[in-house]
Amino acid sequence: MEQARTPLNALRIAVALIQIVHPLHGLWSGGHLGEDIAGFGGFLSSVGLPFGVALAWLTILVQLAACGALLAGRYVVPACLALIGILAAGIVLIHAHEGWFVVGAGRNGVEFSALLIACLASLAWASWPRPSRTRSTAAAR
Repeated sequence: MEQARTPLNALRIAVALIQIVHPLHGLWSGGHLGEDIAGFGGFLSSVGLPFGVALAWLTILVQLAACGALLAGRYVVPACLALIGILAAGIVLIHAHEGWFVVGAGRNGVEFSALLIACLASLAWASWPRPSRTRSTAAAR
């Protein structure tokens, strides 16, 4: 059974490492801690979301926490669901109007986010708690 989880563990770690680069870049781009977050917050405010900068910080911190949880193999389902929510919001707010392709026939499209969502959904499904297959003592009586 443990051998069957090895590919899932590899996928979990790979997705976490791919995802964690995004919030780290947001924190340290521009050479100053949080400089790019103000720009992200301004964008969020410009599309009508309240408290843009606070929402930007929340997004970055949730991404970091979720990726840390995935790397540690803890709270996998909530971490996956949080990242799926952030990716879905990114599709709606940024990527959908750019089309499907990230490179080639287009730029900045949906395809990479869709792939990450599929990977995260698969990890959440595989990690979802399932009822025990053993019969309880109460049912056996």
